[in-house]
Amino acid sequence: MSSDTPGAHGPPGRTTPIGEGEAEDLLRCICFKNGPPRLVGVELEWLLHDRDRPRVPVAPDRLDAAASAVGALPLNAALTFEPGGQLELSSRPADSLMACINDTAADLVAVRETLGRLGLAPAGFGVDPWHPPRRILRRPRYEAMETVLDRSGPAGRAMMCTTASVQVCLDAGEEEPGPLGYGRRWQLAHLLGAVLVAAFAHSPFRLGRPTPWRSTRQSLWADLDPLRTLAPAGQLPPRDAWTAYVLDTPVLCIQEGEGPWPVPEGLTFRDWIRRGEPRRPVRADLDYHITTLFPPVRPRGHLELRMIDAQPGDDGWLVPLAVTTALFDDPEAAETVYRTVKPLAETAGPLAPPRNPLWTGAARDGLTDPELRAAAAACFDLALEALPRRGATRAVQDAVAGFRDRYVARGRCPADDLRERLMTDRHHGSEHPKGTLS
Repeated sequence: MSSDTPGAHGPPGRTTPIGEGEAEDLLRCICFKNGPPRLVGVELEWLLHDRDRPRVPVAPDRLDAAASAVGALPLNAALTFEPGGQLELSSRPADSLMACINDTAADLVAVRETLGRLGLAPAGFGVDPWHPPRRILRRPRYEAMETVLDRSGPAGRAMMCTTASVQVCLDAGEEEPGPLGYGRRWQLAHLLGAVLVAAFAHSPFRLGRPTPWRSTRQSLWADLDPLRTLAPAGQLPPRDAWTAYVLDTPVLCIQEGEGPWPVPEGLTFRDWIRRGEPRRPVRADLDYHITTLFPPVRPRGHLELRMIDAQPGDDGWLVPLAVTTALFDDPEAAETVYRTVKPLAETAGPLAPPRNPLWTGAARDGLTDPELRAAAAACFDLALEALPRRGATRAVQDAVAGFRDRYVARGRCPADDLRERLMTDRHHGSEHPKGTLS
């Protein structure tokens, strides 16, 4: 979320107030920038654990030292830290899958080496298996967010401070209909998203105990403020659906000076424009408001796919990146994968993700669900056929094939391995569970 904080340290500039029609026009234009799919990016979140004692919380001063040391590195990606001290790397838009992978991998080598000298390690869990929420950052944005999300229960603090993900960013697509058109890609993202949740689930433990979920992270998102985290509902075209969603979702906060910022209750952005109180909103307020919305797919010129848990291993992140990019951007794969996942709409029903039965089942059951297992198997086969056409190296193809054979073909996901290891460690009282850090 730290990458979502434009203007986080002060109010927006006092420019011309924005009108309702202008806001609608801006949202339709800036959130779905059309053109042939070309660019790809990835945002990687990591929990930071003590390298030798992962169950012991890292002291804030050590996290501050890590932030300073990693922040001094000459990275390709943008570096930010999340409210609970999680590290996030946001790659630059790359003109190919391999460019994105190579730049990100090089950054991670430098980050891991720097953290290692401080006795820390980045850990790829969707939810911290042991530690309770503890907010390190005290910025006005997070004070306001905590206040608002607390209205819906404890899931907000857990999400802010103990979760991590792999977010894949892809171009919105062409204006024309077809497999690479933005309308088709928007639909595909919300159906394939459930398959990605199930295949890459990696958060079966929380607060030292097993949960009923393979992706506890996804269950936390579903428990948050439903207006802020649901996908746009209804049958409107993507541009209209997103525009209505943005304007009719309550404002999280109003930026004013150094804070604390006001946190109005139930004031939608549309209402704010019409009322003009406590002050009239400007363009910067609209831009900021978009960063406080957390649906599973968020259009920001490109499409952010936000549903994938952080993955185990040094290079586990590249598998969801490679699979998702291949399925969306390869024309042959994109046509076939849409037909493959379209029947899942019947399971999803009329409710919006992530609260519909399809997404709930994906988070709870992973690939033990026969329908999701079959869809995932077909999708991985399509991705493996497409990756050579996308210029993927043999090493990347082997990583995807290895994941398919280890998990998808067996109806498993990384959460199943992690649950078995942590249950064994819990039974034996192990202080340092071997193999659980990534």
